[in-house]
Amino acid sequence: MNLFDVYPLYDVTPVSADGIVVTDDKGQEYLDFYGGHAVISVGHSHPHYVKRLKDQLDKIGFYSNAVQNPLQGELATKLGALSDCENYNLFLCNSGAEANENALKMASFHTGKTRIIAFKNGFHGRTSAAVAATDNEKINAPLNKQQKVTILPLNNISTFKTEIEKGDVCGVIIEAIQGVGGLDEPTTEFYQEIGRMCKENEVVLIADEVQSGFGRSGKFFGFQHHGIQPDIISIAKGMGNGFPVGGILIHENIKASYGLLGTTFGGNHLACVATTAVLEIMENENLIENARKLGDYFNKKATTIPQVKRTKGRGLMLGLEFDFEVAELRKKLIYKQHLFTGGAKDKQVLRILPALNITKEDLDVFFEKLEIALSQ
Repeated sequence: MNLFDVYPLYDVTPVSADGIVVTDDKGQEYLDFYGGHAVISVGHSHPHYVKRLKDQLDKIGFYSNAVQNPLQGELATKLGALSDCENYNLFLCNSGAEANENALKMASFHTGKTRIIAFKNGFHGRTSAAVAATDNEKINAPLNKQQKVTILPLNNISTFKTEIEKGDVCGVIIEAIQGVGGLDEPTTEFYQEIGRMCKENEVVLIADEVQSGFGRSGKFFGFQHHGIQPDIISIAKGMGNGFPVGGILIHENIKASYGLLGTTFGGNHLACVATTAVLEIMENENLIENARKLGDYFNKKATTIPQVKRTKGRGLMLGLEFDFEVAELRKKLIYKQHLFTGGAKDKQVLRILPALNITKEDLDVFFEKLEIALSQ
């Protein structure tokens, strides 16, 4: 049997990793400034993370949600306190796509309405409603297009007002920073205004924090830079540091009832311990503040490189925009400079998503390697 061929792969085979260093099967070391799509939030093989998972495996790795699992409650308490979102309830699942799928489903359950508003260049996952709300025709199958989704331009208040006032909108889904799209952001004025109009029209505001959450933006959640309160927050990626886990935070005003949501693997014992370990490391090592400080340092360093048109993003969710497509630059970085970076839908943006516990010295090395690759 062969694998279904869906990914264009770099000729690199990682076999071990530590911190931000990834080693391949030939012994070559790479600096990881992409973290597998913003997943590695506290570094590869962090000792506390590894120990917590090993200790849990010695006890129990999995049982279904048909029984009590106190680890879920411990995680919810820790997450609420650290994120300042204690007035939400947590539902755990397995991925960002599943988180957004359940968020959109809850919006429809709660309001009884059927339409969704999303935004140009947004990315919310590859499952049914999530992919329908994603602005990418290539991954939207005819079946998905049957969903009632309207894609609007970002930061256009008048267009949004016209659309929401047409009625039957159950949910509005928005990223605080568009990861796949190329690090564009809603303005504070826009985010606050759509929040106000959602309340006026009894529409659920969904903050997609799958990539920008868990400290990556320099606050626990990206929407917290804008002073708004969403009804539902979707999370995944960095919350498990590589262990598959996702979830939604549902405001206490939205009530639960048995049977609305469900999952076999979501919130299993290992997933809970992995996420709790990430939160403990974030708190003990002050990683949210580190992301903010190093994001500022990154932006200052980037201004010294003539080829960089501008920097985008916040904290350690960053983009470098050039006046050329970056695909060849990425190849030079990985094959010549042994440095992992990411691309985006905007082909002129290089995406930078390192672990939140990197240092200034790590960033200095990054820029040295970048300048060498650009000179070639």
